[in-house]
Amino acid sequence: MKKVMILALVTFGVVQAIAQKIKESEVPQVVKSAFRKAYPNAKGLKWDKEEAGFEASFDQNKNDMSVVLDKMGIVKEVETEIAKDKLPKAILETLKKDFADHDIEETAMIVANGVTTYEVEVEKGKKSWDLIFDSAGKLLENTQ
Repeated sequence: MKKVMILALVTFGVVQAIAQKIKESEVPQVVKSAFRKAYPNAKGLKWDKEEAGFEASFDQNKNDMSVVLDKMGIVKEVETEIAKDKLPKAILETLKKDFADHDIEETAMIVANGVTTYEVEVEKGKKSWDLIFDSAGKLLENTQ
C-alpha cells in the first residue's frame, strides 16, 4: 500500500510537470459542467491540460485551490492551500525537528483517491522544493 501511494504521488508530480495552460474553450463541455456543478463559486479560473485530464486552478472562499478532473469530468484530486498552523500536529513536529533551518513557503492539503496527504513547500537559501507527508506526519516524498 505504501509503495502504491508513493508511486501515485510521484506519478502526480510527473504529470504536473508536463501540464500546459489552455483556454477554457479547449476544455470539453462535460469537464466544465462537472467543475461548475462542484464549484459554483469559483473565481479566477485557469485551466491546464494534463496527460490524464484537466486541472482547474481557482479561488473559492478566499482559498487557493486546484482540482484535477479526468476527461469524463470525474474529480480525481483536490488541492487546497491551508495555513501552516492547520497542518496536523505530527507534521508540524517533523518540520520543527528535521527542517528547522528551512523557511516554509506554502502548505496544502491534497485529497486523491480517498487518501489525504499534505504538501509543504520549503526553502533554504535560494533553493525550494516540496515535501509530501501523510496525515500521521510520515515524510512520503522529498523532491529535493
